[in-house]
Amino acid sequence: MVIPAPEAPPRHDGLAVHAGWYLAAGVVTTAAQFVLYFLLRAPLGAHGANLLAIIVTTIGNTEFHRRITFAGHDSPPRRRHVQILATIAFYAGYGSVVLLALHALVPEPSAVTETVVLATAGLLGGVCRFALLRWWVFAHRHPESRG
Repeated sequence: MVIPAPEAPPRHDGLAVHAGWYLAAGVVTTAAQFVLYFLLRAPLGAHGANLLAIIVTTIGNTEFHRRITFAGHDSPPRRRHVQILATIAFYAGYGSVVLLALHALVPEPSAVTETVVLATAGLLGGVCRFALLRWWVFAHRHPESRG
């Protein structure tokens, strides 16, 4: 008697499903990032707090997307590591430029002002990151194209 292999669970590849999970994770991650930033700003300064908050939340966020948002769309570990490092570098550089521009316009902005400006700037970065995750990092590839 041959027992048939269990069927793989259905994959949800739709843009709406991916965008929904990405948005949910983004809200949680952004809140965590800016709570960390706000708490670390006094001891580390604006740039140090921003960098540490970005590193911690980007690693957690990317792992969430790998396991939940884009489950079933494995990517090679090397690509994931490059993606995490590139994301950290992007957000760190982007956040630093945003903070430098804010400090040039407002000599001594409050922590709340910095947090709001970084969150607003992060929204645009998040849209770009979603596109990269969906169409590059976790893109569905045919088995014959994997190497």
